[in-house]
Amino acid sequence: MNKPSKLKSLILQGIIFDPPFFCAPMAAITHSAFRRLIADFGGYGALFTEMLSAKMILHENPKNSPWLKRRPREGRVIYQLMVMDTVRLPEIIDRLAPLKPDGLDLNVACDAHTVRKQGGGADLFNDVDRLRRIIQVMRKSFAGPLTVKIRLGRQIPDWRNRLHERLKLFESEGIDALTIHPRFYEEKFKRSARHALYAELAAETCLPVIANGDITGLVFLRDHAEAFTPVSGIMIGRMAAACPWVFARWHNPGLIIDHEEVWNRLCNYIAEDFSPVQALIRIKIIAPYFARNFVFGHEFFKAVQSSTDMATVRERTAQFFTESPELSKDISVSGI
Repeated sequence: MNKPSKLKSLILQGIIFDPPFFCAPMAAITHSAFRRLIADFGGYGALFTEMLSAKMILHENPKNSPWLKRRPREGRVIYQLMVMDTVRLPEIIDRLAPLKPDGLDLNVACDAHTVRKQGGGADLFNDVDRLRRIIQVMRKSFAGPLTVKIRLGRQIPDWRNRLHERLKLFESEGIDALTIHPRFYEEKFKRSARHALYAELAAETCLPVIANGDITGLVFLRDHAEAFTPVSGIMIGRMAAACPWVFARWHNPGLIIDHEEVWNRLCNYIAEDFSPVQALIRIKIIAPYFARNFVFGHEFFKAVQSSTDMATVRERTAQFFTESPELSKDISVSGI
């Protein structure tokens, strides 16, 4: 049996992702500052940007934008795009060229109302003709790895047939790999991801499948090895937000973490990339995840959320750490 912890390198369009472990795109989290922190620990094959509005890219400075810019130490970076139509799409992709993306990922998974209303994510999944046209333009405009992130679709009687139709579309139009989050759109993060479906889904397509959803680390994969045997890669999202060292622990289970130092480093990185107002917003978004490292993490969470500026965040969290907070033995990100 091919254990997930021993997955072979994933090679897409001649680019090697080794190991085939990926940090998932997470809204308002996987910006350049957070990717910088993940990179300090290493252990992954590639990092994903957060989902980027394709048309927003036309108005961003690729060298300075905290969403677009990449640092050499980040290693491989895949840019995930929210695309609604083909208008100026080749120009958008060309604008990313100086950043030398190691891949482009089309988001067909997000079911947020604001995304669907614009025609992206789940709405694009439902519109096969528009989906096909967009992929055709992306494939023609970008020679590197082109991937798609999907869910199972809507929870309706013929969901399998609809999903099969999309899988065949991806194959025929030149997609290189699929990230599949085995939940239905309307479930958000409710109920557990259906990892047992990977055998069926992988058999449905000739494309490499990257598993995503409720994956917490190496121990989890070892405990559920059979379910993940058919996949070619592993993607971790929320647990990486809580524990940026999760990929490093794959290779070094005994890695010792100084939580206060990591938190302060993240604050520094975010303050460097964002304006004071935006920095405070970003640190408050990630605080609920980082708080899960502590038995009394709600105190950490409250200290950050009630702060009115970054200086107060630093002061209050420093006080929290002076009390040598007890660490959680089993970290869970459920409910966030």
